[in-house]
Amino acid sequence: MVYIDIPFQFDFGTNLHFSGNFYANTDCLFLDTGDNNFGNNVKLGPRVQIYTVNHPVDPTERLEKGLAIAYPVMIGDNVWIGGGSIINPGVVIGANTVIGSGSVVTRSLPSNVLAAGVPAKVIREV
Repeated sequence: MVYIDIPFQFDFGTNLHFSGNFYANTDCLFLDTGDNNFGNNVKLGPRVQIYTVNHPVDPTERLEKGLAIAYPVMIGDNVWIGGGSIINPGVVIGANTVIGSGSVVTRSLPSNVLAAGVPAKVIREV
């Protein structure tokens, strides 16, 4: 069962893929230019943001071409992402991982860890 509290914002909605049970607390935001892939039993706290789009760093390329580059995000089974966390484009979060509230996940994380901080770092195994 997929349950999403409102308000909830997304770009397209067609790039959201759920493997099973999923819960998103209120006020989450998904920029789903690229695929958002959610495993089974994923839980998101309030105001979690997941970004799958980025832009060129070079200002000339960014301004002249207006390119948006999509990078999928993959979230494994039994993941809990604490409220106010941000997941950046291209990140993979392994199964059974917990992300502490207010974290900014800039790189992929392995399975079975607790990660937190800005940027998020592995604190310990779970």
